[in-house]
Amino acid sequence: MKVTRLMTEVTLVIADIEAEINGEIRSCPTLCAVIKHDDGASDSVIPLNTPDGRPIFLNMENVIKH
Repeated sequence: MKVTRLMTEVTLVIADIEAEINGEIRSCPTLCAVIKHDDGASDSVIPLNTPDGRPIFLNMENVIKH
């Protein structure tokens, strides 16, 4: 394994995320990456684990609008 690039525009945060699980709205602290955009667009918040705690890769398809 090797590092190919460091992404300096990304900040790691713990966000309280709400998700519907089995028909119920639940809230849980979730590790997220926040990507700042220079063009004035709102920051992208990307969860790094699923609501049940399984880790996932940073993927722009998982952006949460806030």
